[in-house]
Amino acid sequence: MSFVISKTAGVVAVLPNLLAVIGLVGLLLLWTRCSALGRRLIIGSFIALTLCGFTPLGSLLLEPLENRFPAWVPTADPPTGIVILGGTTKPEVSAFRGLAVSDIGIDRLIAGAMLARRYPHARIIYSGGSPELRPNDLREADFALQLLNDLGVPKARVEVEDKSRNTAENATFSSALASPAPADRWLLVTSAYHMPRAVGLFRKAGFPVEPVPTGWLTASRGSWLDFGNFGPSMLLVHIASREWIGLAAYRALGNTDTLLPKPNTP
Repeated sequence: MSFVISKTAGVVAVLPNLLAVIGLVGLLLLWTRCSALGRRLIIGSFIALTLCGFTPLGSLLLEPLENRFPAWVPTADPPTGIVILGGTTKPEVSAFRGLAVSDIGIDRLIAGAMLARRYPHARIIYSGGSPELRPNDLREADFALQLLNDLGVPKARVEVEDKSRNTAENATFSSALASPAPADRWLLVTSAYHMPRAVGLFRKAGFPVEPVPTGWLTASRGSWLDFGNFGPSMLLVHIASREWIGLAAYRALGNTDTLLPKPNTP
């Protein structure tokens, strides 16, 4: 039940969705005694959505997350294992098309495959089940294994954790599968913007990991107004607001020890 509540509440709370809902409520109020309030809500949501799409708001929200953990630098000592988080494939689209279709987090899979080939004796765990509210038999890991195999990592080498539905379960189930010893060294591969939330949850689960961020979405900002990238800008706002909401929710629920985890701290 908590998963269902968090999933539905999270979808509504993501900033572009929330602004759209506010505008819709304003539209419905136009036919009531609160029509004046309805007009204010419509105008306010329109202005806010315009700012989300035509300004670098998404980049401003993402930068503190993406810059929290530095790029990983290879070392001479090989790691014990590598955990690759899901978000790399689209299970329903993949099943419909009959081949593995990548998602926005495909960089996680590419980085994980590169590490697996660099360290041929390291254990490889792929953690990703189905994040959908409706239960189904489609597991993201099934299609990720196909892509990893195509990238030179044999399926037989990958340990699959395909029950997790969110990042908290990624951490819990991966920890149980890895059973890390105190002297072990595990790498965690996920998108740079997602790394703070993932690290906080893995630490709380008692699974110390070394962050390997990938898939950065931000760079140096140009003009404060960009009328040619409304869709991409809105996507950044969507991703950033979802991450900040996730960080706040997990902290409030006690799933993490701090809102924004720092590098090199227990």
